[in-house]
Amino acid sequence: MRNLVFFIVASVFLLSACQSPSDKKDPSVEFKNVNQIVTKSFSNLNVPDTFKIELTGRKPEDMVLNFTIKNASGQELYNAKLKGTDLLGSTDPNLDLTKEKDQVIFLKTIADDFFSEDNFLEPAVMPEDKPDNYVPDKALYEELKKTGLNGFKYRLGKENNIYIAWSEKEKKVKIYYNCC
Repeated sequence: MRNLVFFIVASVFLLSACQSPSDKKDPSVEFKNVNQIVTKSFSNLNVPDTFKIELTGRKPEDMVLNFTIKNASGQELYNAKLKGTDLLGSTDPNLDLTKEKDQVIFLKTIADDFFSEDNFLEPAVMPEDKPDNYVPDKALYEELKKTGLNGFKYRLGKENNIYIAWSEKEKKVKIYYNCC
């Protein structure tokens, strides 16, 4: 009986040891979709809006970062769909993203850091700020100075940050700054 138990244990051990490395999953490539929600004042200083980010897909070429902002009544104010391949294509050239697992980790890091506190700009434009060449809409910039509404920035790549804010006049979210 003792020999039988030894034989079974030894057989299980040998079978598991004989599996090829491709049969085992690399835990660093395991990926769960990112789904985060944050509430912050944006279109109205007294009532928070809902910011939501979702990163879906398993491979970089299939991954999509979906960013939405909804007001307190549930109306969608903003929606941006960012392809994983676009985010990878505009990164620091010194960053080694040749391996798929590194690409997935990089995209997940972007999603995880999307709602960092320094991306919420309160207010969007300070009263003493002056518009420069990176301001696509000078009238919106001046409007934001007067309303004191908050802004939000997100990165599209190494040298491309998008700054958005609510235009009370036009009743929509607009880009008020686009820069490095």
